[in-house]
Amino acid sequence: MQQQPANEFMDILRSVALTIPMLVSGAHGEVDFAHQVVPVLRKHCAECHMEEAKKGGFSMNTRESLLTGSEDGAVVEPGNAADSLLMEVILSDDKSDRMPPKGPRVPADEVEILRKWIDGGLHWEPGFTFGKEAYEPPLKPRDPELPPVVDGRHHPVDRFADAHFAKHQITRPAPIGDAALIRRLTLDLTGLLPEPAEVDAFVADQSPDKREKLIAAILARDTDYAEHWLAFWNDLLRNDYQGTGYIDGGRQPVTAWLYQALLTNKPYDEFARELLAPPDRRSSGFIDGIQWRGSVNASQTREVQFSQSISQTFLGLNMKCASCHDSFVDRWKLADAYGLAAIFAEQPIEMARCDKPTGLMAKPAWIFPELGEVDPEASKPERLKQLAGLMTHPENGRFTRTIVNRLWHRLMGRGIVHPVDAMDTEPWNGDLLDHLAVRFAQDGHDLKKALAYIASSQIYQSEAIVTARDGDAAIFRGPLAKRMSAEQFVDAVWTLTGTAPAKPHEAVTRPADDAGKMVRASLVPADLLMRALGRPNREQIVSMRPDNITTLEAIDLANGEQLAASLQHGAERLMAEGHSADALVETVFMRALSRPPSEAETRGLAAMLGETPTPQAVEDLLWMVLLLPEFQFVR
Repeated sequence: MQQQPANEFMDILRSVALTIPMLVSGAHGEVDFAHQVVPVLRKHCAECHMEEAKKGGFSMNTRESLLTGSEDGAVVEPGNAADSLLMEVILSDDKSDRMPPKGPRVPADEVEILRKWIDGGLHWEPGFTFGKEAYEPPLKPRDPELPPVVDGRHHPVDRFADAHFAKHQITRPAPIGDAALIRRLTLDLTGLLPEPAEVDAFVADQSPDKREKLIAAILARDTDYAEHWLAFWNDLLRNDYQGTGYIDGGRQPVTAWLYQALLTNKPYDEFARELLAPPDRRSSGFIDGIQWRGSVNASQTREVQFSQSISQTFLGLNMKCASCHDSFVDRWKLADAYGLAAIFAEQPIEMARCDKPTGLMAKPAWIFPELGEVDPEASKPERLKQLAGLMTHPENGRFTRTIVNRLWHRLMGRGIVHPVDAMDTEPWNGDLLDHLAVRFAQDGHDLKKALAYIASSQIYQSEAIVTARDGDAAIFRGPLAKRMSAEQFVDAVWTLTGTAPAKPHEAVTRPADDAGKMVRASLVPADLLMRALGRPNREQIVSMRPDNITTLEAIDLANGEQLAASLQHGAERLMAEGHSADALVETVFMRALSRPPSEAETRGLAAMLGETPTPQAVEDLLWMVLLLPEFQFVR
């Protein structure tokens, strides 16, 4: 509870406001909640215990949260102010205990208001809250009614987007051109740059349904799709080729299983069940987690890792706070986190609070009992099967909402719920989220169909927008320009320069027909350039990589030896093709940016190259184009 600074005039107003209702109710020993109690609590407690603030695990937003108390237990006892911790800390002479911790003490007349309020039973106005009413997402699927069609835009996604734009008075973004669209689609769905011939053919095509055909054709490139989305799932499953635990056997990769699952487009519910209740060792590495060396705290044991990992990956929930103590930021409790952990445990496990044993044993339990229970007496394999069934239960709308939200984020640059691992947060459009989730289930949990459905909307096929600094980033205005991932950038460099590795990691077996394809960045361990560009070490689950370029990335892009060596090799290869200066500029632009250069760009860059381009000049051309935001962003 924190003293808020106030000027003299405001103090006088508060005194007057407090005095009037006291004259009315004081004779009866009662206090007025709205006019007396609320101002006192706001004045002294708001900074630490209202709105989003929950210091010490204590929130005063509602009567229920006040009665729940703090991480140390009950704070107030209705009808008994003398024995309430709240009054004790307000009256304490010990500065280390006294509340509020800073500023002057609570004045005696205001203390008396609080004492009478507590002794009177802690009256609270129905529905009143000091903070925003907590949002509780629906558990079961919900199929909302579609908004009306506007301007002939029949796609359900566009109908939801158009209704949102109308409500918030937002101008709909303009459609994107064909050349820009094929670059966006190919990068989004396969992680690769389109070939110049593909761009030319698509631009020249006059078919009215050419965009739908393009989406289908790109997604039909099974190997390209699998090798692009492998990086996405490696981040979410904290799977890699190297790192902590792999050397000593304390960690097992799921790479071979995952590659095949993506290559065959395994239905997502089946995908999840095989990870949660592995039919064999190939998919067991995710739930087995990491056996850390040496002693670890209670929240890092394999059992608790299991609880955290399955909640984050499949439900977008953060169980890390609840693995140590009852969460300060949402409704999840220590018992919830340990209930999931106990499903995985070989032996009974004792709950630990802030790494201290509680003496309480965890009971295997699913966090949404409305859908069913896990039998605590069953064997571990059977418990895992029951958990997998409950996670993918047709009535578990949170499971399907979480994955479609992740796909929307990857295609649009921001989740419908954002961040994507905060699925207890209210979405900017719950109807759109629910529609996508229901559609996904109806389509057989087909990830490719979900991507195609979003990509076929006119809002996806709109120009990327830039959110104004003073604008509300939470309000959807259209697709955002997305920075290339480390793997996309490196794949693009390898494509342009012919510098890809000779073979993938031994964990990957590519289809025989694709053995001659360029090796992708997702198929090899991270190098210094990929690390500098943000590829994580995957000792933790990563669902969103940083949006902004770091100083390290900027330095590595400008001066890194690996990139410089690739560009040198690429320049030599271009020189060997025998292009004139104008043709070199045209070739690099079409391969890198999927568009021809303007006359001014051709004139200026050709002059830089000279009549007889040198390898160094061509290398400089590549470097300049690669540093363009137009290259580095999926726009």
